[in-house]
This record gives sequence, C-alpha cells and structure tokens, in this order.
Amino acid sequence: MRFQKLLRLSGAVALSTLSLGAAWAATGGEPAATAQIDVAACLSATAADDMDKAGPACAAVIDNEKTAKPDLIKALIARGALLARHDQIDRAIADDSRALLLDPTLADVFNARGELWLKKGDKPKAVQDFGAALRINPNHEKAKANHQAIARELERIGAQMAVAGKPSFNCAGARRPVEKAICANRELADLDREVYAANARVLREAHDTGEARKFQREQDDFIARRNAGFGRPGYDLKKAMQDRLQRLNGVDGY
Repeated sequence: MRFQKLLRLSGAVALSTLSLGAAWAATGGEPAATAQIDVAACLSATAADDMDKAGPACAAVIDNEKTAKPDLIKALIARGALLARHDQIDRAIADDSRALLLDPTLADVFNARGELWLKKGDKPKAVQDFGAALRINPNHEKAKANHQAIARELERIGAQMAVAGKPSFNCAGARRPVEKAICANRELADLDREVYAANARVLREAHDTGEARKFQREQDDFIARRNAGFGRPGYDLKKAMQDRLQRLNGVDGY
C-alpha cells in the first residue's frame, strides 16, 4: 500500500516538473528553440533599391549579435551598396569597412570602397583600396582601370606641384629685373610658365613653318616689350602676362 502511494507521488512530481519546464519555456525563461535570422529580406530590399524596407530588414540582421558571420557580411555589403547608390557615402564606407574587417579577402568590396573614397576626394585612400583589390585579384578589371586612372591623376598632380611657383626659365640665371620679379612671385612665376606652355602648343599646332615663325615672332615681341616696360610708370606686368596668355589660348577671337 505504501509502495503504491510512493509510485503515485513520484508520478505527480514528474508531471509537475514537466509542466513547470514547459511553462518556463513558454514564458521566456529558456527559449525552446533559437529563432532563425533571415538575411533574405535584407538582400531582397536592397536589390529592389527600397530604402524604406531595407533599413529595418538589414538592421535586424546586422545589429543582431547572433547573426552568422557569412550572413552579416552579406547584409553589410548589400546595405553598403544601397547607401552608396543613394549618396550616403560615409555610411556606405562604414559598412564596407566592417565587412572587410570580417573578411579582408573581398576584392570587390575593396574596389567599391575605393570608389567611395574617390567620391569624397580622398585619392590616396582610393589608391590604397584599388591596390588592395588588385593584390587579392590581379585580374580585377574594375580595380585595374580605377587604379590606373587615379595613379595617372596623382602623377599629374605631383608634376604640377613640382613646378608650382616656378617660371619657364632657371631663376639661378635670372639677371633682368623683370625676371627677378617673376622668380620672387609665385603667381607671376606660374603665369610665365603658362605663357611659355601655351606658346609651345601654338607652335606645335601651326599649319606650316611660316605660320610657326610668325607665332614665335609674336612671342619674342611680347618678351621684348615686357623687358622694356617693366618698372616704368603704369606698366602692369601681371596684366601684360594675362593678356598674352589670353591671346595664345584663343580667347576673345584671337
């Protein structure tokens, strides 16, 4: 009799324990199963260029600490591309940068971020990213074209900086007062170099030898008038050089 009572008591305790466990799970004490994080909604919204849907859909994936790494990278890249299309450059760079921290082998993302740096005017960082993309994939056509274009641009800027403030002649050999004045003033030095370059272009584009000689005589006459006029009352060296450059560049009908 006592044995039967013990059996009934044990069964009641077991049932009670199971019931409490089910209730605890139902009320959030310990989730019965981990909810799946669906990246598809984020990818679908970004592909459709739907900013309203993509915002919450992608945030649900990106801001969830339980998101699997591959899905997190996909969501970051997708949202970054969407933000870039809508000119939210800084936010797009942030997403691309986070994706690259998670996986630094993404050549496409390096190239995409390089293009974003370029939009911001940061050419050195753009070159770095294009170079990184090419180190990962030497045959990446877009990165190759971008890298070549920006490298040429930086080379051109560097060449301009190298001659900035320098005239067409060697200041170490300057003897005339007008030449010394040009060497002492960056703006006049740049103007002198531009006049020289424009005259060289005009000579190259001359139709024949006779026309080239005519153009060179005009340049020689300008230099002679400049040398003779400098220092005299009313002579404006800067204006004289600007007028000469304007004539050489074909402005106002010349």
